[in-house]
Amino acid sequence: MGIYKRWILPETLGKLEEEMISCRRCPRLVEWRERVAREKRRAYRDEEYWARPVPGFGDGRARVLAVGLAPGAHGSNRTGRMFTGDASGDFLFPALYRTGFADRPQSIARDDGLVLHGLFITAVCRCVPPENKPSKQEIGNCLPYLQEELRLLERVRVVVVLGKIAYDAMIRIFRARGSSIAPPPFSHGALWQVRESGRTGKELWILASYHPSRQNTQTGRLTRAMFGRIWRKAETLARSGE
Repeated sequence: MGIYKRWILPETLGKLEEEMISCRRCPRLVEWRERVAREKRRAYRDEEYWARPVPGFGDGRARVLAVGLAPGAHGSNRTGRMFTGDASGDFLFPALYRTGFADRPQSIARDDGLVLHGLFITAVCRCVPPENKPSKQEIGNCLPYLQEELRLLERVRVVVVLGKIAYDAMIRIFRARGSSIAPPPFSHGALWQVRESGRTGKELWILASYHPSRQNTQTGRLTRAMFGRIWRKAETLARSGE
């Protein structure tokens, strides 16, 4: 089990979330997430920031798992829900709505009533890192949470990885679990399949996309049409396993 052997396996996503929210394994990230919450952005000066590790959320029977990089300083670190309240989410959720994965095209708060259908959203790192750059050790500290989400979300057949760090994290997870894989280099639309080790031996599709960050969407590196094709492909792959 490598880096995962020290972990007690949770029985449910709820128990995993409880463990995750109380995590303080990375001193640099703890200090940064709390400093951001104290100093705040002027537009949110009257809001109480979440300022804790951000758990995944969505459909517990999801066949598609979306994996981002980390919470945004004034997005998820403020709202407490992945891709909620920032520019990346403003690009992501309309795409999910158009393909039927979400019941509305925006995500503004944990209690806004958003419902995901067949999709669970998570990230490699659960705390906001300075300059959006977690260290290799910080990524390693957090990967067991993603590993356990994969285990507990038993129906997942497609993993959409948003950005190269998430792509590399999936490679690291499966190699640590003893899977023999030869993935292609990261690129938008890169696709590979891996067979899970263990009793079930289920097959997962790994589908790569550029991250919906401003530096990609405002420069045209990632367009609405390109992103839409990723989610339609994910839906097709998920249905192929039915």
